[in-house]
Amino acid sequence: MQDLYSLIERSVTQLGYEMVDLEVSNRGKLLRLFIDKPEGITIDDCVLISNQVGNVLAVENDIDYDRLEVSSPGLDRVLKKDADFIRFAGERAQVKTRMPIEGRKNFVGVLRGLENGELLIEVEGQVHKVAMTNIDKARLSPEF
Repeated sequence: MQDLYSLIERSVTQLGYEMVDLEVSNRGKLLRLFIDKPEGITIDDCVLISNQVGNVLAVENDIDYDRLEVSSPGLDRVLKKDADFIRFAGERAQVKTRMPIEGRKNFVGVLRGLENGELLIEVEGQVHKVAMTNIDKARLSPEF
């Protein structure tokens, strides 16, 4: 799986995009790729990346899949890398931890950056520190 991730990420970044996430489902037959760039993603971007990644995967004969989907990460995009938490500092997010912190595993608040391997998230006026290794899932949580 890591080889597949690296292969696709290399293709995506060479074209100037960020690979946000890769989901493999349906016993490996569906590849769902989420891409981003600062000015946003259009359908033409998705087509370009789909064609490029499709060609790369065709060359790699040992990768067996039936369908490739490429899309933007959406307004509630997943946050995985340190750079994601830094880029979206000041934005509202939902963070779920593996182990409880102060008796809770779910935090919804404003991202305040990273400090010594810990995410700072402000919830109801209080800043909580969450070790990056303790984050199970995190995504933006915009208010409408």
